[in-house]
Amino acid sequence: MRYDGAELDALDPNLSEGFLEKLRSHNVSRRRFLAYCAGLTSLLALPVSFTTSVAEALAATDRPRVIWLEFQDCTGCTESFLRSDDPDVGQLILDLISLDYHETLMAAAGDQAEAAKATAMASSGYLLVVEGSIPNGDGGGACTIAGRAATDLLAEAAKGAGGIIAVGTCATFGGIPRARPNPTSAAGVGDFVSGVPLVNVSGCPPIADNITATIAHYLSFGSLPPTDGLSRPLFAYGDRIHDDCPRRGHYDAGQFALAFGDEGHSDGWCLYRLGCKGPDTFNNCPEIRWNSGTSWPVQAGHGCIGCSQPEFWDTMTPFYSTLTDVHGFGVEATANDIGLGVVAGTAGLFVVHGVGKSIQHRVAARHAGATDAPTAGPEAPRDREVRS
Repeated sequence: MRYDGAELDALDPNLSEGFLEKLRSHNVSRRRFLAYCAGLTSLLALPVSFTTSVAEALAATDRPRVIWLEFQDCTGCTESFLRSDDPDVGQLILDLISLDYHETLMAAAGDQAEAAKATAMASSGYLLVVEGSIPNGDGGGACTIAGRAATDLLAEAAKGAGGIIAVGTCATFGGIPRARPNPTSAAGVGDFVSGVPLVNVSGCPPIADNITATIAHYLSFGSLPPTDGLSRPLFAYGDRIHDDCPRRGHYDAGQFALAFGDEGHSDGWCLYRLGCKGPDTFNNCPEIRWNSGTSWPVQAGHGCIGCSQPEFWDTMTPFYSTLTDVHGFGVEATANDIGLGVVAGTAGLFVVHGVGKSIQHRVAARHAGATDAPTAGPEAPRDREVRS
């Protein structure tokens, strides 16, 4: 959602002179900061009136400390977090949230780093962010920090946390380390922690703005956002990718790319036949996209691999094979059957009127650049069709 200058100027959040000075030192204008807050408010599916509350919360000087733990991960979630929608403002917020411990970003190391974490945990109500899966095999020896097992470090940090954000599919559901045969007995945060509010921001990696918005919700309202049955925030994972995909019209029309680089692929047809897992994946990739809203995998011509779903590495592979079952249509059916049904129904109407073949030939001729309809035969060009 976009806001014009007048709407932003009409907002009057309580921004202290000290905070305004911080904005100026980062070359961030008041209006640009408010636009950033308005974007977060929209992403959280909150009314515009909450923009002021979000702005005041982000500008507050009394912030909960943030401890970010990394276990079995590739650091991809941290890399994603550092690429929020507005890099300059996002970096400003990162500077302001009192990120007291983060192995990748902090300057301290060794004893100094551990001391910083201990100091942060001595406070109450800090926000704990966890990246990477937690191994439980071999006494936790597959992942140790400062000589201590990941399971022990997580249990210790979770005790005093006001809330926990599991970032990335590894931290939420075990991710790739948990894929069969799971040699380290890896699992997600929820398998080890109870009694503390937990939200799962899944994805491999998750969209940066989903991480930022979840933190903003906690800072603004003192609680984590409402979640689905997998403890994922509804604002980000409430809809299937398939339902909001810009290629959905081609799916409904039974128009599928059959090979990478073919005419259907080049024309933006549905990627289901090339293995897209969008019909069974929940995420807001089509709306938020990546790299400041520039693009996302399906827009770039590659199908969704379902990385925000539990056990995606086992359940969604082979990535270039079609799904066998698609849930959520009211009845169990395959996306293939649904697409074929649409085409069959349309073709039936053509047959009733006795013009089905004529139309097919004319379409084929147009795609072939011909002026006359071709004669039937194995060499005759034809329109891209749905094939079983």
